[in-house]
Amino acid sequence: MIPRHIEATIHKELRQIPVLTLIGPRQSGKTTLVKSMFPDFSYANLEDPELRALAVSDPKIFFQRFSLPMIIDEIHRVPELLSWIQIKVDSGAENGSFVLTGSHQLKLRESISQSLAGRTSVLTLLPLSISEISEAGITLSKDEWLHYGFLPRIHGQGADPLSTYRNYFQTYVERDVRLLVNIRNVIQFENFIRLLAGRVGQVVNLENLSDDVGVSGTTLAEWLSVLEASFVVFRLPPYYHNFGKRLIKAPKIYFIEPGLAAWLLGIESPKQVSRDPVHGGLFENLVVLEALKSRYNAGKESNLYFWRDNNRNEVDLLFDVQRVIHPVEIKSAATWNEGFVRKVRHFRSSLPAAGRGAVVYAGDHRFEFDGIDALPFHSLSSWIKTLSE
Repeated sequence: MIPRHIEATIHKELRQIPVLTLIGPRQSGKTTLVKSMFPDFSYANLEDPELRALAVSDPKIFFQRFSLPMIIDEIHRVPELLSWIQIKVDSGAENGSFVLTGSHQLKLRESISQSLAGRTSVLTLLPLSISEISEAGITLSKDEWLHYGFLPRIHGQGADPLSTYRNYFQTYVERDVRLLVNIRNVIQFENFIRLLAGRVGQVVNLENLSDDVGVSGTTLAEWLSVLEASFVVFRLPPYYHNFGKRLIKAPKIYFIEPGLAAWLLGIESPKQVSRDPVHGGLFENLVVLEALKSRYNAGKESNLYFWRDNNRNEVDLLFDVQRVIHPVEIKSAATWNEGFVRKVRHFRSSLPAAGRGAVVYAGDHRFEFDGIDALPFHSLSSWIKTLSE
């Protein structure tokens, strides 16, 4: 197993609270991680039909079968168990008694807020990061990163990315989506996801997309919420504090797994990546998700934004670190160009209190230019860590 950066955060939280809830997309490595970290814990997987039936029909007997501390996998399958966990916690369960995992954040967060508020820490585990894979001795080119993606089974087990993402997508549509919403026309839903892949890194107008998909903008908004709740897409919100009404206030769309976005676009090899019209958006997706993983692995909120005004001035990514805004421009080019810093420089002049800026690009050299850091994309997480210290 490739070591995960979130391990230190998990240990820290479990020392302070009775229940730790680890959420994240399917195949991000949640089960493998918690079982390897806590081999002496009792383990219950609610994907097991018999065990799930017992948990639903007789929770008291269910808990009698397992000693504490314990891991309950896929807790969202039987959210009623959270009330029973609350009783055990309030009856004196020690810190670190329960580790829960789940794949549907909206459904799970609602249940937790009702039963375990103040009793659990919620952490998010996304697929592997560039820094985690690199530390395991795996070196890839930019186009290989985008083709292979970041699912642990691809890098840890050598799984074929094309069959992996095909199965991942089919399983998601056939199982997970139907747990969250009743979709009458699955083909339209799949078409919507593919259209989003073609607009990765963009502000998406759902009303315009409704004609292409054949359903209303309201329905597309509901579907987008489902995709976000099940960790397929990530909405990057705009930053508009202190700038007034001149700014764009709709979010940009990214895929939690850049490899899935590449597969949805029909990319079948690394050689195709740079030739694809969406290449720039895919690279931006990779960088934004690397930033998000860095924040989540440290147990922190996203605090990531983008900035764009009506005069087409924009910055791809903003970090809000203790109320200091750090602008980051993302360029898919491997060769440095002095013009790359223009947008960061403009943002810093618009917000004098802005922090140190950076340009993330596809090259290999890290240096400073005009007071702005030039960063190879694979060094982004270390730069973020220095901002947070």
